[in-house]
Amino acid sequence: MVATRESRRSVFRRIAHQHIEWPAYDSTPLYDRSSLGGLESDVRVVSSVWFTHPNHNSLEQCVCELPLAYFRFEAHDCYGRSTRYEMDTLFRMFLLKELHGWQHETSLVEYLDSHPELCERLELETVPDQSTLWRGWNERFTRDFRETIQEAARTILIKAQNAGVAVPRDPERNLPDQGDDADESVPNDQAILDKAERVTDHISRVVYPAFSLDRGEGCEIPENAYWGLQTYLGLRENLAANEGARSFIHESTRDRTPLGHGHRDQIRDLPINQIREMYRQALRQLINELAGTEEFFRAGIVAIDITEDDPFTGDRTGHEDEIIGTKEKNDEYAYQWATVQLVGNAVPLVLDAHPVRRGESRKEIVKDLLDSAEDLVHVDNVLMDREFDSQHILEMISQRGLSYVVPKRMQTSEKAQAKRLLQRDQDRYETDRKLHLGKNEWHETTLIYRRKEDSEHDDHRQYSVFMSNRGGGFLSEYGYRWEIESGYRSIKRFMAATTSTDFGLRFFYFAFACLLYSIWRAVDLLVQVELTGEYEHAPIVTADNTLTLLKKETGIG
Repeated sequence: MVATRESRRSVFRRIAHQHIEWPAYDSTPLYDRSSLGGLESDVRVVSSVWFTHPNHNSLEQCVCELPLAYFRFEAHDCYGRSTRYEMDTLFRMFLLKELHGWQHETSLVEYLDSHPELCERLELETVPDQSTLWRGWNERFTRDFRETIQEAARTILIKAQNAGVAVPRDPERNLPDQGDDADESVPNDQAILDKAERVTDHISRVVYPAFSLDRGEGCEIPENAYWGLQTYLGLRENLAANEGARSFIHESTRDRTPLGHGHRDQIRDLPINQIREMYRQALRQLINELAGTEEFFRAGIVAIDITEDDPFTGDRTGHEDEIIGTKEKNDEYAYQWATVQLVGNAVPLVLDAHPVRRGESRKEIVKDLLDSAEDLVHVDNVLMDREFDSQHILEMISQRGLSYVVPKRMQTSEKAQAKRLLQRDQDRYETDRKLHLGKNEWHETTLIYRRKEDSEHDDHRQYSVFMSNRGGGFLSEYGYRWEIESGYRSIKRFMAATTSTDFGLRFFYFAFACLLYSIWRAVDLLVQVELTGEYEHAPIVTADNTLTLLKKETGIG
């Protein structure tokens, strides 16, 4: 997907909302408009948020959209004279070179020659030749400026990789050595790993006991070996239980480990309601560990959504109520899972997961998930997709004393209003609406019409309609819902592969992946708070590091 004017605007509004002192220049005495530290700070802030938007999965888009107009490059230009290529353009070009890890300028030239649309975004009338680029890097740029470009590239790679975006090379995650002049408040990689290992050890001992197989006494294989194998399956993408169990034998330090079929049999014996209860207990234990930090109590906004498993291509006879299709209007089928997740400034824990069956109403699903969420944390606001725009769902949320923001599917009256707004060239409009609940009962809400920027349509479809019981002032919070999509990408990365049609087994694989994701984000919060005294939403502990440490704690390696 490509960045749009609306997606760009939403990202930068979100940055401005979260980072009051942004851009860094002139807002803090640490930086001025020629400060390389300020430039690095702004690259870090933008890239931390940019890749959380579902449309933003390209490093090139991020490079082209970095706001550089306010930075004074002339302080780092050794030429000091007018040249054909401006410093900001060269900055973006060499940022691309560092992102790809190319050793020579020729590779950059060839890449630009073969991507005319990129050159257009960079406002390049002609691609500079190799010698021009070489002189720019070696003679025109100061040494500090070259190092800033390299650091900016490393930052973007890390932020993209943490968000599940494909990157052309693995970034070096070693932070600068702390010499005499270094900022001692910045932890290095070894300090992060050392702290993460201790925290992960503690978290695993607290959380894993919530899961039980009820196997009775005298079993030769320790129960923790099953959770170790399940964690091990999450370490390798698309790894099934049989293949994973064979590898697990060699990598584990245990004398006895479960075989693939034995592992599946134990999981299949777990009722879904027991899986969910164990999951909620594990999350309760996890939250108890986080409750001592001030940062955790930023909680208040939850997002409810439904995600699909990979499309099911086998015979679904007898499973039509469980393999129920996809959100897209096509002939594909898939298992569906609903979740409620903390979003916004809170650590993004998946508070509960609900397997979706045919015939369940969306109201039942939302009520079930909100019951779980409110039992675990304090909830203020609920964000949902338009498939939850039922007036009965909205009334149920309001009766709980919660606010909501939900997109509305356009019906005849909304289309007519959007056409009138288009004729008046009006970007935004709010109106109160009563939605009929039956038996002369009504739900009062506010409809907010918002015009999409750079819409591909020239009619009423330029507008989106949202509903909120707290007015349009809460609409900006809907952007937090992007985080649940980013979370789903990581969760599915942690899932074991299977072709089984067993609904309980499938759901357990998804729920355990949600647990691994939540453990990762909890470990990251605790490590950040202990090392820096504050919590930044972008992780400093990677998912792979956490899984590797978890497998160590469950008897692997």
